[in-house]
Amino acid sequence: MRNVKDNFSESAKVDAPSKETPTHRSKPKHVPEPPRRVGKFEIKATGDEARNYDFAAARPPAKNTNFIESAAHMAKGCLGAGLVAIHQNYARAGLWTALILNVVLGILLTYCIHILVQSAQKLYGRVQEPKLSYPDVAEAAAATSPFLKVRKFDKVARHAVDSVIMIDLFGSCVAYLVVIARSLKQLIENTDAKDQSYIRLYILALLIVCIPITWILEFKYLAPFSIVANLFLCVVVIATVVYGSMAASTSPLNTTAFPPIKSWQGVFTYMGGCVFAMEGVGVSMPIENYMANPKRFPQVLVAAMTVVISMVMAVGFFGYWGYGDESMAPVTMNFSRNWFSIILKVLMALVIYVTFALNFWVPFDLAWYYIKRKIKPEKYWFWHRFWRTVFVIGIVLITVAFPSVDLLIDVIGAFCLSNMGFIFPSLIELSVDWFDPGPGRFYWRLWKCVAICVFGAVLCIIGTTTSVISLIHELYG
Repeated sequence: MRNVKDNFSESAKVDAPSKETPTHRSKPKHVPEPPRRVGKFEIKATGDEARNYDFAAARPPAKNTNFIESAAHMAKGCLGAGLVAIHQNYARAGLWTALILNVVLGILLTYCIHILVQSAQKLYGRVQEPKLSYPDVAEAAAATSPFLKVRKFDKVARHAVDSVIMIDLFGSCVAYLVVIARSLKQLIENTDAKDQSYIRLYILALLIVCIPITWILEFKYLAPFSIVANLFLCVVVIATVVYGSMAASTSPLNTTAFPPIKSWQGVFTYMGGCVFAMEGVGVSMPIENYMANPKRFPQVLVAAMTVVISMVMAVGFFGYWGYGDESMAPVTMNFSRNWFSIILKVLMALVIYVTFALNFWVPFDLAWYYIKRKIKPEKYWFWHRFWRTVFVIGIVLITVAFPSVDLLIDVIGAFCLSNMGFIFPSLIELSVDWFDPGPGRFYWRLWKCVAICVFGAVLCIIGTTTSVISLIHELYG
């Protein structure tokens, strides 16, 4: 009896399934597979054996998160500086266009996160690995691809995902520091929201508090912070609805004050910022990997993203309706000065502080994968914390050099998230599903992948270009 790996190798000799029936094709003749380098991942099981692999039971004992903790992590990983600046993006696109696109982009992002994790759980059985990171999933999907020419690019796939995630989440950390510094400056100096003098000194001072929280090495220990931060964030969102409604001077249906659409350039700039405000694909795999019951991830995702989309819509709509085109980010800087708004600004700074720690954890974990190769295991304790400190210092120095956060968010959203949020998950799913369960009738899975990739490419090219141009104009006039 032949090995299951040989069976898969036979079925993978062609780049497309038989045209007779996509799901029940005739068995191709055996053609010896050309030699290739042995990578980290290879097919070890197929069919029922792969599907019945209990990856949850195979995972080593760890400090795992329950349903509520996982949902809190997911929501907190999505929400942060993008949420409290989304009202400015609404102003660029137009109130009602932005509101509709908010829902569409939120649903599409949720779906792409779902297919990424679903593909990962299929790969667990095929490669007999109980957990994989996002870069692992990209590498495994390429290494076991039915398209033979794709297999030699498995490391390229890994490095591409690594690079984009690190740019995105480390870039997000830069944005978070600016938001915290702005809030603290307004609280301490009691200055006007637009007064940004000495902002760099506040950013440098944050180094003292950012280093300790990034020394939390266990993902589970961040869960209590995420739950409390989410509660604070709910209060901020409710306050935005209340204060925004009170500050509004005209009806949102007034098309003169609030045109449905402002410009196509503004729409694409908005899309980058909106995706940034809602995306959680970078933290989705770590959350799934540390769940006590990872098979419940779809329910976690739906619960978290429902909250995320609702909060982003509330802050975007009421923040723009109440404070108009001249509003500042974060949205709490526009609130009238009283004791309650002061408390809200403190809460906002704490929420973003926790988000900084969560978003730092994921990209540094990817960087540590490469760093630790040259370090002896018995010295991990010291060097792990040393390099975390070095990375935090680097992020702070970059923030000091570029303290303009509003359009930086749009650039990161358009470039990084169009790739890691849309294009990469759809390509991974196509590679994983091509033979099992197959491309489907009329190759609908292929056309779905093409549609998502085209959307991601358009957002990446046009959104990044318009955002970069706007950023240059703001920095250099």
